[in-house]
Order: sequence, then C-alpha cells, then structure tokens
Amino acid sequence: MSWGTELWDQWDNINVHTQKGIDFSERYIHFLKERSSVEMDYASKLKKLVKNFQPKKRDEDEYQFTWSRAFVDMLKEVYDMASQHEVVAENLTGTVSRNLQDLVTETKTDRKKYLQDGARLQEQLRQSSQTLDKAKRKYEKAHYDSERSLDNYRKADADINLSRAEVEKHRVVMNGKVQQCEECKNEYAAQLQTHNNHQTEFYSQTMPQVFQQLQDMDERRIHKLQECVLQCAEIEKNVVPIINTCIEGIAKAAGSINTAADSKLVIERYKSGFAMPEDVPFEDLSTGQSIEPSNNQTPRIPAPANSVKNATVSGGKGKKRGGLFGIFGSSKGKVSTPVKVDEQKEDFSDLPPNQRRRKLQQKIDSIKKEMAKEHSEREGILKLKDVYAGNPALGDPSTLDKKIEENSQKLDGLRQELLKYEGYMAEAEGKVSRRHSASEDSRSLSTSGSGDTQHTQQVSAPGTPQVQHNVYQPIDGDEDGEDEFDIFPVIGHCRALYPFEAVNEGSVPMGENEEMQILEQDQGDGWTRVRKGDGSEGFVPTSYIECHYYDADQV
Repeated sequence: MSWGTELWDQWDNINVHTQKGIDFSERYIHFLKERSSVEMDYASKLKKLVKNFQPKKRDEDEYQFTWSRAFVDMLKEVYDMASQHEVVAENLTGTVSRNLQDLVTETKTDRKKYLQDGARLQEQLRQSSQTLDKAKRKYEKAHYDSERSLDNYRKADADINLSRAEVEKHRVVMNGKVQQCEECKNEYAAQLQTHNNHQTEFYSQTMPQVFQQLQDMDERRIHKLQECVLQCAEIEKNVVPIINTCIEGIAKAAGSINTAADSKLVIERYKSGFAMPEDVPFEDLSTGQSIEPSNNQTPRIPAPANSVKNATVSGGKGKKRGGLFGIFGSSKGKVSTPVKVDEQKEDFSDLPPNQRRRKLQQKIDSIKKEMAKEHSEREGILKLKDVYAGNPALGDPSTLDKKIEENSQKLDGLRQELLKYEGYMAEAEGKVSRRHSASEDSRSLSTSGSGDTQHTQQVSAPGTPQVQHNVYQPIDGDEDGEDEFDIFPVIGHCRALYPFEAVNEGSVPMGENEEMQILEQDQGDGWTRVRKGDGSEGFVPTSYIECHYYDADQV
C-alpha cells in the first residue's frame, strides 16, 4: 500500500495527518514527564516517611527487641523500594523522553522538507497549466481572427464594387491571420504536449515519491513510538525483581520476630534480683510476741532507683559555675562584661562527675581530630609551596603565605581550646596543670605596665603574620602579678632572622638581624619572651629568631 498511488489527490489530508502524528508524540512525551514526576514525588514522600519513622539516637536502646529491629529492617526495604521508583522516573525522563524528543525534532525537520518539495512540484504543475491555458487562449484568439479575416476576404471578393487592389489587400490580411493562427496552434500543441508530460511525471513519479517519503517518515515515527512503549515496559520489568527482593526482605524481617527472645530481654532489662516479700507475721498484742515465718526475716523493699537519680541530677543542676572562671566568660577578655549562663557551662560543670569527664573527653577528642586535619592541610600547603619555589612557572610561593597564616591561626585557636579543656579535665580528675589551666594562666601571666602578655600563636613561615594573641586580664586584687616578669633573668641572646611587626598587645616588633636578650624560653606555644636594646620587653615568634642559650645552643 502506497500513499502515492492510493492517496494521490489527498495532499491536504496527508499534511494534517502527519501533523497529528507529531502532536501525538509530543503529548506522549508530556505523559512520560508527568509520569516521572509522579514516580519521583512518590519516592520522595516514601523516603520522607521512612526518615520520619527512623529511630532516634536517644531511642536506640529501645530498638533491641526483635519486633523493633524488624520494623527498622522493614523501613530499609521500603527505602530501597522508593529508590527503585526513582530509577523508573530517571529512566523514563533520561532515556525514553529524550529519544522521543529527538524523534519529534527529526520528524518535524523531515516533514517540513517533504512538504516544501511537494509544494514546489505542485507550483511547477500549476505554472505549466497556466502556460498551457495562456497558449490555448492565444490560439483561440488567432483562430477567431483567422476566421474573421477569411470571411472578410470572401465578402470583398464577392463585392463587385471593390477594386482588385482592395480585394488583394483583404487576401494578404487573411493569409497573415491564417499563418499566425497556425503558429499559435503549433505553440499550443507543443505546450499541451509539455504539460501532459509534466503532469504524467507529476502524478506517476515526483509526487508519489514525496508521498512515499511522508509515509516512510510517519511509519518511522510509529515504529519508534512502539519501541518507546516497549522500553517503558522493560524499565518497569527491570525494577520488579528488586522490588520483589525488598518485599521478601520485609517478609524476612517479619519472620525474624521472636516472641520468646523479646520476653527474655524484658526480664533481663527490668529484673531487680530481689527476693519476693515473705508473708506478714501475725502480731499477738496480748503476749507482746509475734509469730514469724520460718526464716524469721522480711526483706526490705528497696526504694525506686529513679528517686536517687532525680536527686543527683537536681542537685547537680542547682550549682552554677562562678568565681575566678567568670573572668574568661567574654570572648574579648573584658572583666566588666556580664557572663552568660551558657558560657559558664562550657566546662560541663553542671553535670555529674562521670558525665562531665565523658563530655570533656569527647570534646578533647574532637579538638584533636580537627587539629590533625589542620596539620594535614598545612603539610599539603607547605609541600605545594616547596613545589612553587622549585618551579616558579607553576605558581608564586608568596600566594600561599596567607593560607599558611590562616592555618596557623586555626591551629593556635585549636591549641588554646585543647589546653583549656585539658585544664578542665585535670580539674575534674583532681589534678593540677601548671600551664594548661585557664585560671593559672590568668594568675601567672597578668598584664604588666607595658602591656606584656603571653602569646600562643606559632608562625612557622617567614612573612609578616597578622598575629592574634590571647590576652589574659589580671584577676581582681592580684596586683603583685604586674611585677612578675621584671624578675626574669637573662638566659641567652637571639638574632632576628626575619622582620616582624607587632600588631597586637604583648608582642614587640623587630628588624632583620636585630640582637635581643632572651628572658623566657619557648614553652611550646611558639613564642619567646625577649628584651630589646631600648629596654622594651615582649614576645616574638620563635621561628623568626636564632637563639643562643648560655647553657646550650638551639637554632
């Protein structure tokens, strides 16, 4: 069956039909998109439902029973089923819809080309027909003029009143008209032959070819649509085994419920271990004696455990941390700033001893983990800087100074936190930390008249860092601390390797190759206390100086 032979005169209907096929394909694409949206929305709501019913961390102890664990396993399987619906949605949108969209785009392009070809062939046939009509009208007019000139000649030849010259004139006109009529006749005949040949080719070859192209295009669209429908079925078919596996997992979770095991677990969890009370003895008031059971004892029923627990917790919460530790409540170290209640609990002093030690240990472990991360990052930056220094074409080493400085500041802040919480831990364990406790730092390192204070920033790379110092304010009433640094003896001398600008209180600037006296050795925080030639004292980065101690050399 061919459209070119069967539907040779239905060009307009073929035009409309092919457009309807494209419209239907686009509608099917919209269906797939909405179907994918429904699947994705269903999967999202199903996952949200699973998330809402997931056991909270505080309720983990309650999920030791087989029925509760089976419920958790069921939630996992439902989550996996939701994921399969997401797979369906992604495949429908990413594969089927894309293929159909490409098909529609290709079909529109081909249809436009074929319609243009058909319209061009029809226009050529129409122009040929118009040329034939024009030649026919010209022949008809020439024939009419020839007949009329012949009639005039006959009349003139029969008229005895006309001269021979006038009759000859009519004969010449008649012959010209007859000749002109023959020419128009021949032209009309030639045009008719051309038109007939063109029309025959149009209806037997060129136009059927266009119809065939449109038919092939529509059949390709239908075949591709069939493939897409089968592909949708295949997508559904592929997830069915996984969904069945999830259903089997739910059934397996149901089979894992053990009634006897759960009952035994309840006994083990709530069993007190006390013996049951004996019978109440009869008291004979007349004789003042009592008849007791054979064991002569009635066990004492213990008080509920929660009464002791509540008393401990309430007693612990009634105390608020204050005293000297209130000095460090403000982030800026101002004594006059009021201390908030939340800031007083940073040492977990409102908790019982065991809980406090556990919380402090968790905090210390967290800080150490963060420090290890920052150290790894620092090593990577330093290695990259060495690479840049060895090959300047890869980058400028100075661009990494800011990152090194920021990393040093982070490490300094983490060291301060670690020292602080280690001091809290030592306090909780009843130990004394000479330099790690925040309270002892405030006692031993007070602000002097020149603003000297200890710094814990360690800068290991050359350059002028923006140092952030921890300034410990003096404790009220501790006036003797202001002269503590004046008694430090000179223990060595040093030379500045790099220039350093003091940007915060407690540090002193120095120029390159400047000679200074060492008053206090680096205590592990990266800073050394020195005295300059003009008598000013303060801290400078240890990595910026070359030290010489009187008892040993240290570079």
